[in-house]
Amino acid sequence: MPELPEVEVVRAGMQRHFAGARITDIDIRALRSVRRHLDGPQGFSAALAAQRVVSFERRGKFIWALLDDPNTALVVHLGMSGQVLAQRSLQNLPVHARVILSLKPAPHMVFSDQRMFGGMHVDALIESAGRLVPQSMAHIAADPFEPVFDVVAVAARMRRSNSAVKSVLLNQQVVSGIGNIYADEALWRAKLDWARPASNVSLAKLQELLDAAKQVMGEALAAGGTSFDSMYVNVNGSGGYFSRSLNAYGREGEPCPRCGGAIIREKFENRSAFRCTRCQRRQAVPL
Repeated sequence: MPELPEVEVVRAGMQRHFAGARITDIDIRALRSVRRHLDGPQGFSAALAAQRVVSFERRGKFIWALLDDPNTALVVHLGMSGQVLAQRSLQNLPVHARVILSLKPAPHMVFSDQRMFGGMHVDALIESAGRLVPQSMAHIAADPFEPVFDVVAVAARMRRSNSAVKSVLLNQQVVSGIGNIYADEALWRAKLDWARPASNVSLAKLQELLDAAKQVMGEALAAGGTSFDSMYVNVNGSGGYFSRSLNAYGREGEPCPRCGGAIIREKFENRSAFRCTRCQRRQAVPL
């Protein structure tokens, strides 16, 4: 699933290609892709008709477009396989094109989604965690790149949980934008075992972990994100190359780049976790 860097790459591309353009036509080819819009597909189209796209914002893994109507926004959730593509022509559309917004003067905005877990909807804007966000995202915490992000307060909140530190790091109501890949990479950089209860990690170490998450995601963003297959692409259809720089995630059986220990893969909820057996050793004492 795309994480903050991959979503930010898409947002930046949308800003570059679509900001300032006016919506001239809405073509919904899959009702499921607008299922989150409470007024249904006709309401979705009516809410967007003739609206100008002012700019594109992001919090965590969510993108939204500010519109002429200052009270509403177009929310774009990529889900597992969602893509937003800029296309000059409606010829040779992607096989999985679900929603097409024709813009003037701009390329067509094509929302393609193979697995159809993502979608679009128009939502009211409300204030949450220091800024205006779509109402459906009110429960989403600020991400590490937002000016309102308070690393000390977030670390303190993490420390109140007895859950595994990786579980807390992935909780989008605590800190948003971090997914499985960058959680493992941040834990590797902070030399922390993912299974350690967050309550048994010092406040300073949790701040170090959050700083590591921001650092690794910043590096991934500079590389265009992490792409393992053709699903994770920018608006031009190109993938990122940060997968070449991963130190832990996906490196089962390889030596740790830092200490030479073995990178292992362990079961984590319904996913996997990767760690070094030497520099992320499982231990019971607080740091």
